[in-house]
Parts: sequence; C-alpha cells; structure tokens
Amino acid sequence: MSDLIKKSRWAADEEEEEEDQKKQHEDKHTKKKQKPAAATPASSSPATERAVRQVIMRTEKPAPKPYPYLRACRHVDCFERLNHIEEGSYGIVFRARDKETDQVVALKKLKLQPENGGFPVTSLREIHALMTIKHPNIVNVREIVMGNHMDQVFIVMDFIDHDLKGLMQDMRSPFLQSEIKTLMIQLLSAVALMHDNWVIHRDLKTSNLLLNNRGEIKVADFGLARKYGSPMGNMTQLVVTLWYRAPELLLGAKEYTTAIDMWSVGCIFAELLNNEALLPGRSEIDQLDRIFKLLGSPTEEIWPGYSQLPHAKNIAPVYQP
Repeated sequence: MSDLIKKSRWAADEEEEEEDQKKQHEDKHTKKKQKPAAATPASSSPATERAVRQVIMRTEKPAPKPYPYLRACRHVDCFERLNHIEEGSYGIVFRARDKETDQVVALKKLKLQPENGGFPVTSLREIHALMTIKHPNIVNVREIVMGNHMDQVFIVMDFIDHDLKGLMQDMRSPFLQSEIKTLMIQLLSAVALMHDNWVIHRDLKTSNLLLNNRGEIKVADFGLARKYGSPMGNMTQLVVTLWYRAPELLLGAKEYTTAIDMWSVGCIFAELLNNEALLPGRSEIDQLDRIFKLLGSPTEEIWPGYSQLPHAKNIAPVYQP
C-alpha cells in the first residue's frame, strides 16, 4: 500500500513539473508573437491612418539631391549674358541670367591653353578645388556648362556684387576695427579649410575677395590653386600678384608651403587697416627693397636657408636694421 502511495506522489510531482515546463514554454511563445502596445494604433479608422501618414511625411527628411555637377552638363545657351565683369589670366567672368530659374549668376569662361596631354591642368585644378572645398566663405560653384566645342568650358557660380578692392576704393571712410576683425575671421577660416585640404590658393588679394550685402566674404579665383603634399615637389614661383607676393617667391624658391598664402593674408590685413596697399612695388626688385626696408635685411640667423635661395646671391640689399 505504501508503495502505491509513493508511486502516486512521484507521478503527481512529475505531472506538475511537466505542466510547469509546458506553461513556461507557452508563455515564451506568446511573448514573441505579441507586439508592443505602442506599435499598434488605438484606432484603425481611415481618418486616423491619414493623420498618421501626414505626420510621418512631415517628419521624414527628403532624400538629398545629387550634386548638380554630377548630372549631364547643360549648354551655355541656357544662360543669357547680361554684362562683362572682368578678365584675368585664366578666364573671363560675365554676369548672366539662368533662363530656367531666372536667377542671376556669375559665368566664368575658362581660357584653355592647348596642351599635348589633353585638358589643361590649371583649369582642372581650379574646378577640382572649387568642387571639393565647400565653406561659407568660399565662392559656391553651382555647375559646369559647355559650349559647342571642347574648349568652351564655363563655371557657373553664385553672383556677388562687390569685391573688397573696389569697395575700399569707393568707400568714403575706412573700415572700423570691429569690421576688419569680422572680415579677417572669415578670411582666415576659409584659408584654414583650404590648407587642411592640402590646397594652396597662391593668389590671395583684395580683388579676389568678394563681399555680399550681408558682410560675408567669399574667396574667389582659384586659377592658380594647386594641391601640395609631402615631400614637396617643385612649383613655379610666378604666382601671386606682386604686391602680395612672399619674399621666398621673389628670391626664386621652387619649393614653398602654405606660408605664401599667410604672407598674402598679412598684406590684406595691413591694407584693411591702412586703406591702402602695404607694399605697392613697381617691380620684383622694388618689391624686395620695400620688404627689406619694412622688416629689415634677411640673414641666416633670422631666416635659415635664405642664402641658398636661387636669387639671394644676385642681390645686395642695403642693410636695414
């Protein structure tokens, strides 16, 4: 009799364990199938669904548009030329109107010198620099358009009314110190980004700094810009407008760094303060003479490597303390 009781107790215990395991398994299974309450709307009426969809459409960000210069190039006839702005060594700039959008833009026709290797490297450098370096204080490129021939290439940029040089000539009074500080912060910010991207502008001057009606500077004219790296390779010294040219360039240096841009920035800073060019030389020799009179004659102690520059032995500057 006792054996039967024990057996029934063991059977009952085993049945309870099996029921507990079965219940736990069913609970897990139902939890997996259940969805969170927040995911199921309280009401599934058509009006509620429309309201939810409208909220989603407002909160979802639209897909970013591709860069305009990745699409097929438009023809230059899509733009109406309004007037000629200026002409430089590497291009002619027009004020133009986009016939599709009716917006006024700057249209720069590149001067393409024929080269055996194909498309001119100077033009490629300018286009590449403007497209890869995006900054609030660097002129914005909208697209590249073509003419009827391969040598008719145009850069479409935002149109800005004034350049700093022309504005300073027309101003009745010079910039205030607070205004100069604001302008220099913008210029240095743009130059810092260029140098962080291994690009030297090589032609910074007041006429290449555009200024809009909101007081925002835009660095323009990247016709002489180029990449640099380590080790430094030979580069031409025939860059930078004379008044803003660093002394190492005037002395024939074939290897140089971002320091030549910073020299130009210093000349621009002084020009803003004095309302006139700091070093308006008439020739390269005269420019060097003005630099030495202002800063003193160079020596190996204050300028290591000065005596090794190509033209250092050809000049004998009068000693300036």
